[in-house]
Amino acid sequence: MHADTTRAKKFAFLVHPRANVAEDMGRVWGPLGRVPASAWDWGLRRMPVPPLPLASVRRSDRSPADGAEGWIIVVPVGARQMLSEDRRWVLGRIERAVDKAEALGAGIVGLGALNTPVTGAGRLLRERPGITVTTGNAFTAHLTVEGLRRLLPAAPGTHIAIVGATGSVGSCVVRLLADEPLGSDLTLIARGQRRLDDLASNVRASGVSVRTTTSMDAVRDADLVLVLTSAADAVIGSPHLKRGAIVLDDTQPRNTDPALQRERPDVLVVDGGLAAIPGIDVRGDIGLPRGLAYACLCETMLMAFDGVTVDAVGAASVEHAARMRDAARRFAHLGFSLAEPLSFGRPVAWPEPALVDAEV
Repeated sequence: MHADTTRAKKFAFLVHPRANVAEDMGRVWGPLGRVPASAWDWGLRRMPVPPLPLASVRRSDRSPADGAEGWIIVVPVGARQMLSEDRRWVLGRIERAVDKAEALGAGIVGLGALNTPVTGAGRLLRERPGITVTTGNAFTAHLTVEGLRRLLPAAPGTHIAIVGATGSVGSCVVRLLADEPLGSDLTLIARGQRRLDDLASNVRASGVSVRTTTSMDAVRDADLVLVLTSAADAVIGSPHLKRGAIVLDDTQPRNTDPALQRERPDVLVVDGGLAAIPGIDVRGDIGLPRGLAYACLCETMLMAFDGVTVDAVGAASVEHAARMRDAARRFAHLGFSLAEPLSFGRPVAWPEPALVDAEV
């Protein structure tokens, strides 16, 4: 039975060029991909480049006469610029993209990739009547836990390290794991010890074994590594990983070193936060195979289809993750389930459960 669509809104989802600015701008318009990276760095900072439409989105259960359900809009700021330029300048570019979304008729605006952390998880954006904002982090957390649940049996052991544990997605993932433990030991890794300790105390109350650290050295002990950092480049490479480790990388731009494919054939890196959306037509190149979408984009869609009017900004909550899980079930005829795995953008099979030696 299909969900009621009478309250549905239009939506817009904001993205930005990642580490390879030329490649991502080429997705907007092919010839832009031939502009040298150095020219992009200069041009995006000094030229009045407007927010650019990347794709439109339609639903298979709606009439073509209804037009687009939403749009994907490029904020013209590269990933490194997002983290290094004056925040007021970056926020101004993002606000202009929200203006574009509003002009198109969007009632829900989602923040993709580094648009979320640089806006303080949406809290630094100015309020606009009739516009609901989401980071998309709650549904990302839900799908991440589903991915961990699928991957843990194939890991060499049950020790999970969560890198970026106190962030918006990370803290929600940890709390979801406290509510429904996977039978694993957790190591929480982040920059601030106080926030780590506060988060860990909540988890320990549920009986989950957890330790905290600000050192990346702890990753070397983990069987399954979840990466939830916000960086422009790789933070996880060969020296960080034990033999046979599995890595679930939820980051955009990705924070796992592509050299792992060559240097560590014993390690499996799975691209996280991806949903299958066979009933959604994304008319444009978002850097994913057709029929797949990032979970944060999916949350934006689900909130729009449900006609949600309450912002989902700041740290993602367990309650909102549950609402998005339930919304995904209501709109299951369109997809919104955990996607088949990719590794550095290429399809791979789910790993087989690890063999356990029989007790003598």
